[in-house]
Amino acid sequence: MKHLIDTFDAARLRALLSRFKKLRMAVLGDFFLDQYFEIDSACVETSVETGRQAHQVTATRHAPGAAGTVVNNLAALGVRSLSALGVTGEDGNGWTLRRDLEAAGCDLAHLQADAACVTPTYLKTRDRTLSGLEGERDRFDIKNRTPLPERIRKALLASVDLLLPALDALIIMDQVPEEGCGVMSQTLIDALSERAKHNPKTLFWADSRRRIHRYRQITLKANQFELAGVSAPLPGASVPEEALSHAAAMFAGRAGAPVFVTVEARGVRVAGPLSVTVPPVRVTGPIDPTGAGDAFTAGAAAALAAGATHPEAALIGNLTASVTIRQLGTTGTAAPSDLSAALALWREQQS
Repeated sequence: MKHLIDTFDAARLRALLSRFKKLRMAVLGDFFLDQYFEIDSACVETSVETGRQAHQVTATRHAPGAAGTVVNNLAALGVRSLSALGVTGEDGNGWTLRRDLEAAGCDLAHLQADAACVTPTYLKTRDRTLSGLEGERDRFDIKNRTPLPERIRKALLASVDLLLPALDALIIMDQVPEEGCGVMSQTLIDALSERAKHNPKTLFWADSRRRIHRYRQITLKANQFELAGVSAPLPGASVPEEALSHAAAMFAGRAGAPVFVTVEARGVRVAGPLSVTVPPVRVTGPIDPTGAGDAFTAGAAAALAAGATHPEAALIGNLTASVTIRQLGTTGTAAPSDLSAALALWREQQS
């Protein structure tokens, strides 16, 4: 690794970040709305009709989630040309999500609204009288529970074909684990893999919770458990280094493309033509890992599209994620100035 990224400095980071504003990027996949309800436990009431507690929501906030988190991070990093390819319901949550994406400067011409769908939403409740992660309470999920109409995927593939000649990068975010209930299907995955094969000048990048092994000819991002096929890892579990390296190399060979594997405190394993482990930024104090993988995807994919090497892209992804995990109780973003500070810390830690 020494000869690959030890010379990476602030000037190189600035040079890559300066190219972000010229990139043309699209995000295809499952767009969620993150909706936060702040509950004041001191204001709880008792229902006259049922005698049950009525928890009082005293503040709300919202932000794009899942594929929308990637869009938010790309915008924060300075990417100005962004398109969203996905579907929402014709409902209030869809209206809110669209407004938030537009506020990030994202083009919604290819974000469908379909009455047959609901807008996927994560409802996150927290006790506002408790600071940090201590105040987090149960989450409630709204998702499509039946397969999406195939017309949605056909229209999305047509949008890809329309945008592709002008794109520097297409990021695929496959969030919904239930088969057929999210945007990505096997037919669409196969079609995108074929387009990646015939459009080598455009970066195709995919992140999938359950179907990452189905993608071909597309640069892939997975965490250690997704790579190993572990759907419900126990707290504190990890994949041994030797097994991880072997699995990553085999996976990259089958996919025919580089693979980035995030391994929490051990950093990122890059497998493919060049294999290397890039150390993370060691962060002290409380952290919130929500959205860290999406932040990594935004930073690393934008860096690759801007001309970074694979180890450099892994480092920039690490820098981005190290900033967002310090933003508690929200799915954070990182600005270029944040990455500069994170790089200074990383270099200090390496020495």
